[in-house]
Amino acid sequence: AASPLICPHRLLPLSLGLFQGALLLFFALFVTYDEPSAQAQDADLVANRLYGIFPLFQDIQVMLAVGLGLLLTFLPRYGLSALTHNFLLLNFSTQWALVLQGLLQHFHHGQVHLDLRSLLTAEFAAVTVLISVGAVLGRISPCQLLVVATCEVPVYLASEWAIVTRLGVLDVGGTITIHVFSCYFGLGVSKALFGAARQPLHPKETPTPSSDLLSLVGTLILWVFWPSFVAVLCQPGDAQHHAILNTLLAMSASAVTTVVASSLLERDGKLSPGHLQNGSLAGGVAIGVVADMAVPPVAALALGGLSAMACVLGFRFLTPLLGGGLALQDQCGIHNLHGLPGILGAVASAVAILLASQDTSGSHFSQVSPIGGNASETSGGRGGDRGAGGQALCQAAGLAVGGGGSLLAGLLTGTALRLPWGGRPPQRLCFDDSLYFKIQDEAGSPVPGGTAEEGALALKERV
Repeated sequence: AASPLICPHRLLPLSLGLFQGALLLFFALFVTYDEPSAQAQDADLVANRLYGIFPLFQDIQVMLAVGLGLLLTFLPRYGLSALTHNFLLLNFSTQWALVLQGLLQHFHHGQVHLDLRSLLTAEFAAVTVLISVGAVLGRISPCQLLVVATCEVPVYLASEWAIVTRLGVLDVGGTITIHVFSCYFGLGVSKALFGAARQPLHPKETPTPSSDLLSLVGTLILWVFWPSFVAVLCQPGDAQHHAILNTLLAMSASAVTTVVASSLLERDGKLSPGHLQNGSLAGGVAIGVVADMAVPPVAALALGGLSAMACVLGFRFLTPLLGGGLALQDQCGIHNLHGLPGILGAVASAVAILLASQDTSGSHFSQVSPIGGNASETSGGRGGDRGAGGQALCQAAGLAVGGGGSLLAGLLTGTALRLPWGGRPPQRLCFDDSLYFKIQDEAGSPVPGGTAEEGALALKERV
């Protein structure tokens, strides 16, 4: 039963208020701005560093707040909630990640030193949350979303440390550390939360032409800005240049391949909006792990096309299979957009490293190491000593850690969400903005079955 001491509608503002108050106290006591080192006192050098990263940082802001938010509006009566909850999770998760990574990585002489790069890496942690909750979009409450974020961010930071620092995996664009991790964390949450019961098709979850159009606008925004997401942490110069070019090539190929695959899968040759919304982005997911490597342009095109094909085929065949055989709920198809292309990209990175080792120029994998830097700089000081075979094994190990560890953590988080708190909406009230917002019709009067009525019904269901 719900706690009689706290009204369910007050739980969200109370939780957020306590969190923001605690954060204010933490910042007042421990957080300060990072000062330029003695070697970087020159004003022009500091400005160049800022202007080199800030435009890409702004692109990523547009991707996460606007592009990803609009992508989630395919549910016709849940668009306002999808956009707002995405925006809320972005800010909550970023602040939570700033605290954790500040204490773990940037705590010196009793102070956490904050700069733009640390804010950027905190947003990367937030990205994992935004992707993961797509598996249960519309079926859990805002308070439960905050619980997912609270649990997932520290697990992500630990996973990234294990994969990049300890294993020395090369993954500048987050294919393994972000996309694969977030996919299987979200699927773990969904599986544990809903158990073995197959969720019936809800009458409110069928997209409409207008909701599909809005979601496709989100896809286009993500498509345009995705190269910034992949290239922002690359070494400035050739590495960043190659990462941008490889990402553009891969995403262009994925867009064209999506149209081809979607049309061929339908007897009448018509396109599926869901395929376009997701398959067009699959190349950006897959290319991240090899984006800054010296791979030929044709490899980027091929990887983009293969990832789009895997995504479309996943929606057509794998999603019904998982939903029927395993009773696995994946509302946004994150396994098709982030999981399958992520696995494909990780495998491609291992193959690229092994192929490069056979080049006549030498026996090491320097041909696919990050351009503008050596492998040891990127992979915790280990990549330059282990050789191509060892690095390829590390790529595979990173995939196993990122997928397996996140799945286990997601299952534990989903189990926690089954506890009788957090205000999970009953089945018949899912996918509806009126449960969380005051919805007015064109005449200015509340929509029948609006917030008060549905809130009372939801409370009655939980008691």
